[in-house]
Amino acid sequence: MARQARQRVPEGPAPDPAVQKLRIRYTKRGRLRFTSSRDFQRALERALRRADVPMAFSAGFHPHPKISYANAAATGTGSEAEYFEISVTQRVEPESVRAALDEALPEGIDILQVVEAAPGALADRLEASDWLLEFAGVPLEVLEAAVAALMERDTAEVTRLTKSGPRTFDVRGSIVAARVLGPRDALDDTVTTHEVGTDCAILRMVVRHTTPAVRPDDILTALREIADLQPPRPPLVTRLAQGPLDTANVRVTDPLE
Repeated sequence: MARQARQRVPEGPAPDPAVQKLRIRYTKRGRLRFTSSRDFQRALERALRRADVPMAFSAGFHPHPKISYANAAATGTGSEAEYFEISVTQRVEPESVRAALDEALPEGIDILQVVEAAPGALADRLEASDWLLEFAGVPLEVLEAAVAALMERDTAEVTRLTKSGPRTFDVRGSIVAARVLGPRDALDDTVTTHEVGTDCAILRMVVRHTTPAVRPDDILTALREIADLQPPRPPLVTRLAQGPLDTANVRVTDPLE
């Protein structure tokens, strides 16, 4: 007679239900750009406890706080527009959560905005990113020529090593717009207070989110292969915004609106 496996039932009361979901925008600045996703997740969970946020938890033998991350920037990439969602068991004032959580996190990981989540998935609203790449030691005309050569192409395929092996894909189709700027005119009043270096050529581009995701380093690979762009050191990469793509005005809008 086959032995029936006993079904284990978690002991103790069920977790309190979530009554509110919050969407949160934060930054990765300065040295904190080198924080990995796992490091940030650990720091965030500690900060939520210190800030006394009434977090909702999953059920089961290993309950964990209900946090959802969306399209995080790669380690080493700065950002003015990273997002996550949390669920809480008591209704809270978003601004009070923003202030308490910002105080509990290290400088460089700054909580810019907290709003109550609107219907629909946050990830579906993150359609494109606005990137700023600072090329120290690269003459403006050299970067201009390289970017022009890439933008003239209909396609530009690169190969990236993934967990399942090498994968070749087109990066040109994801670039909505690209322009080369000097430091003085790199930013305008529609963007954040991010400061750029004074001795660099700057590439600012709007890149559509695709599958697979086209990352700034993929575009750098294309620039190297197409135009032999060889910067003396890797550019400083910062995401200025991510959200819905306004194709009429070629800009990335606020996903929390």
